[in-house]
Amino acid sequence: MALSRKTKIFQTTLSGIFITIAALAIFQRQNIQDWWVLRSYQPSASISQLAQDTTMTDKSKRAFYLNDPKVQEKAAFYESCKFGENTIVLGCYIKNEGIYLLKVNDPRLAGVEQVTAAHEMLHAAYDRLGTSEKVDVDNQLNDFYNNLKDAEIRSKIELYRKNGADITNELHSILGTEVETLSPALEKYYSKYFTQRKKVVAYALQYEAEFISRKNKLIELDANLKSIEKQIVANNIELEQLQKSINAESDRLDRLRRSGQIEEFNNAVPAYNSRIPGFRALYAQTENLVAQYKQVLDERNKIAIEAQELNKALDSSIQPSTDPIQNL
Repeated sequence: MALSRKTKIFQTTLSGIFITIAALAIFQRQNIQDWWVLRSYQPSASISQLAQDTTMTDKSKRAFYLNDPKVQEKAAFYESCKFGENTIVLGCYIKNEGIYLLKVNDPRLAGVEQVTAAHEMLHAAYDRLGTSEKVDVDNQLNDFYNNLKDAEIRSKIELYRKNGADITNELHSILGTEVETLSPALEKYYSKYFTQRKKVVAYALQYEAEFISRKNKLIELDANLKSIEKQIVANNIELEQLQKSINAESDRLDRLRRSGQIEEFNNAVPAYNSRIPGFRALYAQTENLVAQYKQVLDERNKIAIEAQELNKALDSSIQPSTDPIQNL
């Protein structure tokens, strides 16, 4: 039996609706999958706070939460992120497994967890880029890096390169979280992930300043110690020469006195006596320099211990007994 014109129109319309729904389903497949995975997910208070602190957008929160991020103490973190890297590992993103962040307890390093969370989230976000978008972003990242003068960032990237890392992937995370001013195109790109990207950079600058200030202070104190030591050595040489000269003159005066050459003896005594105050002054100055050296050395050692403590706080490596060891 022939179908009526209305029936044909209805079937055609219905087919069009199904095709549209199918096309939308394909187009929105990632969003649907995300919704399904996150439908019952509830981030912990600490993870939610990290997302808030780093001004993550809904898009970046989704990439972050999909990987069930965890903040772990050293022993657990070591087991989660064992890559044998020569760089300090503060976090890791393992595809299809999760994001792991090292718990940093030293208050002087506030901000490390925030920057690491943002860094690892960007690794996850990079994995989700489409082919054409990734090519475009890669070109922007490499172009910017090729003209970047920041020695610290370049040193960090080169260390990753030596370790065989995916440099563009690392650039995607490092530039986005540690470089204050990017190109307008990159700033626009990262606005998809952060409402205030510079707030994340401020965290990085804050804790990096703890290391930089101590590094610069150690350089200053070492130069001061070297200068003081040089002066002490010079003074000791001069004191030794003066001592020999004074002793020799003292022996000569004794010989004059014993031989009865009193007039010559008397004439020579004032010159001899005039040497003593200079010797004593130089000796006192040298003693003060030695005390100053010890004081500066104590300060230098104190700063060095602080630097070691900071390094240790960021050292995720452990011995078999789970005791932390220095990794720098």
